[in-house]
Amino acid sequence: MPSKKMAASTPSPRRCDWANGDALYEQYHDEEWGVPCFDDHKLFEFLILEGAQAGLSWLTILRKRENYRRAFANFNAAKVARFNRRSIARLMSDAGIVRNRLKIEAAISNARLFLDLQESHGSFSDYLWDFIDGRPIHNHWASLSECPATTPVSDSISKDMKKRGFRFFGSTICYAHMQAMGMVNDHVIDCFRHAECAALNP
Repeated sequence: MPSKKMAASTPSPRRCDWANGDALYEQYHDEEWGVPCFDDHKLFEFLILEGAQAGLSWLTILRKRENYRRAFANFNAAKVARFNRRSIARLMSDAGIVRNRLKIEAAISNARLFLDLQESHGSFSDYLWDFIDGRPIHNHWASLSECPATTPVSDSISKDMKKRGFRFFGSTICYAHMQAMGMVNDHVIDCFRHAECAALNP
């Protein structure tokens, strides 16, 4: 076992600046953010979480993530799509989530539209990844300030989803979703995860 002195001298890995200073943020950054995801269950989870995040910090939502998992049927889209007025009342009284009626109602209606896309495209993953031909976009930012809030691709996805009836999925939220789900690799180039995520090409 390394001595305490040796352990203390081990430098922390270089991360994107936004991820430093909070253990939950660091774990999310190191293990999830930017990893290409083709799993509909997780894509639906982040569709709900990103919609809840609108106007709030992402760290706030991460801290409520397990509460959302419990409140939204373990992110089972088919179950969420069946939520009704009583479900909305239950969620509005749940202090563990963001109690915003518009966001809650949008999560339920988005679940129904999510199922529609699964049926029409085979999977939500196929629908989403088709916008970038199924392969992640790897950017090479030197600093966070270079990273855009939206891109033409996020504009196109958001526009199409809005046309289908999705709510709380504007271009900025869409791009955050793309970053989280590894559709784009926006780790800065000196972050240890940039090269690791780049190596995860499908």
